[in-house]
Amino acid sequence: MEIKDAEWLSKTKNDGECMTRRTVLTTAMTTGFALAVQPVAAETILTDTKGLKAGMITFKGADGVEVPAYYAVPTKLVAGKKAPVVLVVQEIFGVHEHIKDVCRRFAKKGYFAIAPELYVRQGSVSDKPMVEIFPVVSQVPDSQVMTDLDAALAYAQSTGSADASRVAITGFCWGGRIVWLYAAHNAKLKAGVAWYGRLVGQSNPLQPKSPTELADKVKAPVLGLYGAKDAGIKIESIEGMRAALKAAGKTKCEIVVYPDSEHGFHADYRPSYNEKDAKDGFAKLLAWFKKNGA
Repeated sequence: MEIKDAEWLSKTKNDGECMTRRTVLTTAMTTGFALAVQPVAAETILTDTKGLKAGMITFKGADGVEVPAYYAVPTKLVAGKKAPVVLVVQEIFGVHEHIKDVCRRFAKKGYFAIAPELYVRQGSVSDKPMVEIFPVVSQVPDSQVMTDLDAALAYAQSTGSADASRVAITGFCWGGRIVWLYAAHNAKLKAGVAWYGRLVGQSNPLQPKSPTELADKVKAPVLGLYGAKDAGIKIESIEGMRAALKAAGKTKCEIVVYPDSEHGFHADYRPSYNEKDAKDGFAKLLAWFKKNGA
């Protein structure tokens, strides 16, 4: 379900009983979230599309496969100007409502935001419980993700609204790891912000290198945002990444660790959400993009 403006919901009635706007809004949004993340928290943020062009599109990947993506861009741009691009990389749950909302948040800030469905060849995970998601995601090659992000960028440029010389990337959880990899892949990238992305892992043919192993190949300034209470990403791995970046002379990269946050602290639809740290992280992200020309 694509929710464009939910103000009208404030007086909606259900079975003859007046519901609160928040209750109705949460119920309406649930259909846009992946099955594995439900129930959705009542505090979930909803960004409207006023002043934006937004929706689903498709573009061709390098192998000719049609890749779906959600995009959002301001309706009106400054005369003679194009919007800088931000590639938004999904959590493990795919491009569900939260990722679409993040795209709209960026568009409200003047960006052309695009979030491609990076598992399209392996299958949708939107209707799967968590235990069934891992087998799908494990079959996604890093090389495929890199070329699909390149193709998403090319699509954005083809619209005439995007400035492909000002490109940034951000991603969450599964997508946080991808941010580090893409920064090692695309020399034209201006900046990246990785939210609690895995930094180490066992090598295999589809995912041959971890971010720590690719630290010396990182071509753009990356800001890592992590939680000290993240049960899946140990402080030791964060310190290992810091050491690898330092050894490689990547002095423009930084990692911030929030002492009170868990994994997923930006995800406002989940119990792990930490409003204070999420807002601080997003402010740091915007400043990071601006500082580095994106």
